[in-house]
Amino acid sequence: MTADAHHQDTIAAIASAPGAAGVGVVRVSGPQAPNIAQTLLSKAPSPRHVHFAAFRDAAGELIDRGLLLYFPAPASYTGEHVLELQGHGSTVLLDALLRRTCELGARLARPGEFTERAFLNGKLDLAQAEAVADLIAARSQTGARAALQSMEGVFSRKVDALLKALIILRVHIEAAIDFPEEEIDFLADPAITQQLEALRTQLADLLREARRGVRLNDGLRIAIVGRPNAGKSSLLNALAGSERAIVTDIAGTTRDVLRESISLDGIALELADTAGLRDTHDPVESEGVRRAHNERTRADAVLLVTDKQHADADLAWLKDLPAGVERIVVINKIDLDGKHAHEEQHADAKWLWLSVKTGEGLETLRKHLKQLAGAGGGEGAFSARRRHVLALERVADHLTHTAKVLADTRAGELAAEELRQAQHALGEITGTYTSDDLLGAIFSSFCIGK
Repeated sequence: MTADAHHQDTIAAIASAPGAAGVGVVRVSGPQAPNIAQTLLSKAPSPRHVHFAAFRDAAGELIDRGLLLYFPAPASYTGEHVLELQGHGSTVLLDALLRRTCELGARLARPGEFTERAFLNGKLDLAQAEAVADLIAARSQTGARAALQSMEGVFSRKVDALLKALIILRVHIEAAIDFPEEEIDFLADPAITQQLEALRTQLADLLREARRGVRLNDGLRIAIVGRPNAGKSSLLNALAGSERAIVTDIAGTTRDVLRESISLDGIALELADTAGLRDTHDPVESEGVRRAHNERTRADAVLLVTDKQHADADLAWLKDLPAGVERIVVINKIDLDGKHAHEEQHADAKWLWLSVKTGEGLETLRKHLKQLAGAGGGEGAFSARRRHVLALERVADHLTHTAKVLADTRAGELAAEELRQAQHALGEITGTYTSDDLLGAIFSSFCIGK
């Protein structure tokens, strides 16, 4: 933490403005907050008490009447002196009140600056700070609950537990390096191998939970792929509950990626209907096929729509997907084959037999999609961001390299360096190690007043 972490200036912003019929809030944070409060209240404010005040401008003209609350440092959201002015939710009145606070010594806050100060002053770690924005932007009740869990520190505590275990292992390995002249090979101690394997198992569990947290936060991104006329657009319409995609018997009707956001029992899904995958000389359709292939690599899950006749051949489109992408094979048109809806778990994909036309088997597909999106994660399910997952994946790579080094060469210095880098990657999640550029990118995405 640098000396610049504790700001000396005072910031202000409209934190909430629901409209003329509601209550609006102007929030102030910084060393001038007590003086601004005393000027507006005409007396020193009592900490953590609600005061009814007449807010006046420099000429003594009434701006509004409302409530004033003062929270002295460090017992506040930002860890600084904080003042909240609650008035009528008129934009005109709130703007006038904000201008008055700036006349009295505050400046306009940048997006996310209140939460940034809470992080810099040790009130929140970085993962918790990001969860504040995730809670505000939540698109479903499930996502909001997950963001609240992260804001309360569920994710951070799991990262800290992993970090402590990693440090213990690192200490053991570095202690072994300090005694190279000993005849005993400390690096061959089974306890070190056991600690490393336990750490990797713990990390795998956290990585799986974090990926689910990303889906709860961002929504599960699903690419619907398959040959022309397999029923992709009909399936999107069935899941969306509306005629979003054009459906015809003409092959190649879908030429571009059609996106649709839906909610299944509070779980957010992002569906992408793609062009039929086939070789074609039509330049427009060829571009659609290219975009369909690109969409597969960006998705969290690829839903391959096929039928009994083409299933084996169509599986080729699932083979070159990135690691971690969920694979779902939908055998459509069972109403033409006289089959009944059922499901099977294959080695690397879930197989579902259904009929988009009759609706048989669609509910099973919906349940599976909700599970992939994070439903059923329990009360401890937390939100996460893709940068968290990338950081955990880097940790996994470093631990894999550590295991290889210890098994092949017993090079303690190399193993220790891998663990040091793993510790650094973990620290990026909660902000122990954070660049100014990363902080700027994170907090600039917040809304003003948070």
